[in-house]
Amino acid sequence: MVENARPETSRMFRWLVLIFVSLTMFGNYYVYDCIAPIADLLSKQLGFSDSNIGLLQAIYSIPNVFMVLLGGYIVDRIGTRKAIFIFGTLCFIGSIVTVLAGKLAVMATGRLIFGLGAESLIVAVTTAVAKWFRGKELSFAFGINLMIARLGTWLAQNSPTWAHSAYSTWRSPLLISVAFASFCVIGAAIYWAMEVYAERKHAVGQAGSTDKVVFRDIYKFGLSYWYVVALCIVFYSAIFPFETFAIKFFIEAHGTSRELGGFLVSILTAFTMFGTPVFGLFVDRLGKRALLMMMGSVLLIPVYLMMAYTHVSLYVPMAMMGVAFSLIPAVMWPSVAYLVEQSKLGTAYGLMTMIQNIGLAGFNLLVGWANDHGHAGPDNPAGYHLGMWIFSILGFLGVLFAFLLRQRETGPQGHGLETITTAKSAA
Repeated sequence: MVENARPETSRMFRWLVLIFVSLTMFGNYYVYDCIAPIADLLSKQLGFSDSNIGLLQAIYSIPNVFMVLLGGYIVDRIGTRKAIFIFGTLCFIGSIVTVLAGKLAVMATGRLIFGLGAESLIVAVTTAVAKWFRGKELSFAFGINLMIARLGTWLAQNSPTWAHSAYSTWRSPLLISVAFASFCVIGAAIYWAMEVYAERKHAVGQAGSTDKVVFRDIYKFGLSYWYVVALCIVFYSAIFPFETFAIKFFIEAHGTSRELGGFLVSILTAFTMFGTPVFGLFVDRLGKRALLMMMGSVLLIPVYLMMAYTHVSLYVPMAMMGVAFSLIPAVMWPSVAYLVEQSKLGTAYGLMTMIQNIGLAGFNLLVGWANDHGHAGPDNPAGYHLGMWIFSILGFLGVLFAFLLRQRETGPQGHGLETITTAKSAA
């Protein structure tokens, strides 16, 4: 009763919380994407194969096949602020280890430590956003969160331009990534202080840490949740492993400069930075979440084959990918909050991210192998074709899972994904 008597935090305070907690993901995303711009330098200066480069990204994901579900459990048990600080610190440490030596084992160890913190950090931040905005502007808040996070990606992808002098060697760009990794700790500390203040003075959203997580409850998650998880794994497996090799692919198969290659990939990110909040606001008002996820998945099917087999301007497929990458996450992640109890939300996001990482690890390794198998390189651009077919097939599977989700949600066992809007919530 005393808690209920406290006033809610102001809308301005909520949005400030969102900005500072998103800073942790800003640094996180920069460090994740710092490998792709130096892929050819790793090949030339350190003798890494595409399989080695794929491993540097895959090893980020491999421990999260197990760690992220545990991370979600930790979020639900100790609370968001402690979890965000712990995982943000791991990200910072991992970025430091990665740059210590130009040996695959050392760099892979750093990426592994970074991965242990990074994906669990995303789960913790996602849970925090849901805590502060559930029943309010949830999809829009997720969109703003992703926009800030992807600014880190955009800066990393364009770092060959704004930090051109650093790209004479593989190490200098990674040193820059350490500076960005510090935001993982800075943002976490500020969020901790703001949440403590809010809990003393105001009524805040329900925290998952107050309820015990029972792992067998995972089996009680409905079929709609599992369709969203299936879409998540194929969608992100079609995007992030492509980005791992995209700049190298553009340089070697299309003859672009490193700067132009980085800019082309960043077009995708720029679309998401601004498109995701817009789509989130749109979805909050319209509903039709499964239908929109299906439409976004359709866009992914042709883009990779266009880049592999045609001479159409690369701006066209990258823009199409940008629309899909803006739309689907704006709908997919907030949808989980409507499908799972609040007290199990950290575990639900952790499980979803865990399975997503199975795809990211597997497809980074698979596409790296496919490029090496096809002897992909500047003298054999066709060697990239097998990887492009793999990505295109993932787009088709995304359409299938989104269709099955819509079929489920328009039936008697639906959770309102197609009908819930902010107008109805307010009513």
